[in-house]
Amino acid sequence: MTISPHSPRRQRKAVYDADLFERRLRMTVPLSRELRSRFHRRSVPLRKGDTVRVMKGSYVGREERVQKIDRRGYTVTLDNVTLKSGEEKLKPLPIRTNHLLVVRLNLADEWRREALKVRPEELTPEERGEAPEPEAEAEEALPAPSGEPETRAETKAEEAPRADEPGEADEPDEAEEKPEPVAPKTPAKRSAKPKTKPAPEKEDAS
Repeated sequence: MTISPHSPRRQRKAVYDADLFERRLRMTVPLSRELRSRFHRRSVPLRKGDTVRVMKGSYVGREERVQKIDRRGYTVTLDNVTLKSGEEKLKPLPIRTNHLLVVRLNLADEWRREALKVRPEELTPEERGEAPEPEAEAEEALPAPSGEPETRAETKAEEAPRADEPGEADEPDEAEEKPEPVAPKTPAKRSAKPKTKPAPEKEDAS
């Protein structure tokens, strides 16, 4: 009896005996409609740094970045996708690639850009792997409006009187009186008296 190469037994064996190159090709993820029209491809092998959308499970609809790829177990770990363990601790939840959809690609690698035929001018900072600047730093970089001091230190410096200019701080206060010096107390001398021993009492002869 001959076993067909398409039998479930041989397919499962091919999955477990595959090398890293074949496992990379097996872990391809379909692209969203916007990426399909841009790159003219239906799916790409998943890489660290790609942003995917969860299509199944309790985290359905969430878009997170790929944190780690496990070629051995055919699973992917995402940011902020965790599961509580028996000790009430949060641990990363491994997800199968057939539950994901690629929303944004990480095009920091030059070889990947050549495979997708993308020019460097067409890339965005997020696709290059550059982290966007936080809004707080942008607000601090804005110049202060005219007529107002830029920082609190300048306002305090303006309010404080300068040592060069004469002011109330330089003039001594006449109402204040200096305390009079007090003479130190000298210990009184004790008079030296000779120490005398008491005379012994005489006993009566009678």
